[in-house]
Amino acid sequence: MSLDKVKQAAKLTIGTKQAMKLVELGEATEVFIAKDADPRITIKMVNLCKKMGVKVTYVESMNMLGKACGIEVGAAMAAVVNE
Repeated sequence: MSLDKVKQAAKLTIGTKQAMKLVELGEATEVFIAKDADPRITIKMVNLCKKMGVKVTYVESMNMLGKACGIEVGAAMAAVVNE
């Protein structure tokens, strides 16, 4: 699993609420979801991404995703913003 897109993204949104908003607005190109995040939250995002045609990529853990995003805590999901 490569997190290069997250690390190299010009604009990235971290967090469930922010990522959901971007997908709803059609501004996200790809969403990264941690496999160990709460399924009650992630299933909503997966369904929204399917509906909106946004690619979903799974990451091994919240800690890995947080680190790739440049933060010191875990992240359940992050969205790459259209450029």
